[in-house]
Amino acid sequence: MIHLQFFGLWRNVKDFALIFLGLVLYSFGWTCFLLPLGVTTGGITGFAALIFYATGIPIGATYFVINVALLLVAIKILGFQFCIRTIFGVFGMSALLSFFQAILKVPIIEDEPFMSCVIGGMMCGTALGIVFTSNGSTGGTDIIAAIVNKYRNISLGRGILYCDILITLSSYIVFHDISKVVFGLVTMVITTYTCDMVINGARRSVQFLIFSEKYPEIATRINKDLHRGVTVLDGMGWYSKNPRKVLVVLAKRYESVTIFRLIKEIDPKAFISQANVVGVYGEGFDKIKVR
Repeated sequence: MIHLQFFGLWRNVKDFALIFLGLVLYSFGWTCFLLPLGVTTGGITGFAALIFYATGIPIGATYFVINVALLLVAIKILGFQFCIRTIFGVFGMSALLSFFQAILKVPIIEDEPFMSCVIGGMMCGTALGIVFTSNGSTGGTDIIAAIVNKYRNISLGRGILYCDILITLSSYIVFHDISKVVFGLVTMVITTYTCDMVINGARRSVQFLIFSEKYPEIATRINKDLHRGVTVLDGMGWYSKNPRKVLVVLAKRYESVTIFRLIKEIDPKAFISQANVVGVYGEGFDKIKVR
C-alpha cells in the first residue's frame, strides 16, 4: 500500500514537472518568435496578444484575467476536479509570459518572419504536446470548448478549432494586414501538427506476430527482459497441415529493435510480422479515457 501511494505521488510530481517544462517552452517560443512579429494565433494567448498590440497591456496580465473568469465559470459548470491542473497551468503560464516579455525586448530572429513562425509554431506545438500527454491544460479555449461540449453536440477538437480560427482572423481588425493573418494561420497549422506528432509519438505502439518452433524460449525472454505480455495462439499451416503456435506481442515502438534482436538470438529462422497499432489501452499502455 505504501509503495502504491509513493508511486502515485511520484507520478503526480513527474506530471507537474513536465507540465511546467511545457509551459516554459510555450512561453519562450511565443514571446521570442511570435510576439515581436505581431503574429496572432489561436487560444487565449492569441487574444491577449491582440489586446497587447492594440493597447500595450502585457499579455500575461490579460491571459490571467480572462482565464480566471473562465475558471470560475468552469468550476461551477464542470466541477473542481476538472480544473485542478488547469489552475496550475493558468497561473504558471501567466507568470512565465510576463517574465519572458519583460526580459526579452529584442527578437531573436530579425527580418525572417516565416522562419520565426516555423520555429515559434514548433516550440508551441511541442510544449502543448508535453502538457497534454501529462494530463495538463493551459486553460483558455480548452475551457470554452469543454463547456460548449457539455451543452452542444460539438466535439472538443472542433470547438477549439473554431475558437482559434476566429481569434486568428480577428488580427486583421488590429493590423489591417492580410499577411499577418496568413502568418497566424500558418503558425496555427504548424503548432497543431507538431502537437499531434508529440502526442502520437509518445503513444505509438506496434503488434508482432511471431512464428517459431522455439516459441517457449522467445515468449519467456520477452516476459523477463521487456516485461511485456505474450499471447500464444493455435494455428495451422495450410500447405503442410501441421499445427503451429503463434505469439502475439504488443509493445511500444521503441522496443521493437530489442524484440527483433532477441528473436534473432534465439531463432534466426523465425517468421515475424510487425504492424503499427493506432491505440493500445490497458495495463502497461494508455488508460481508457471517456469524456
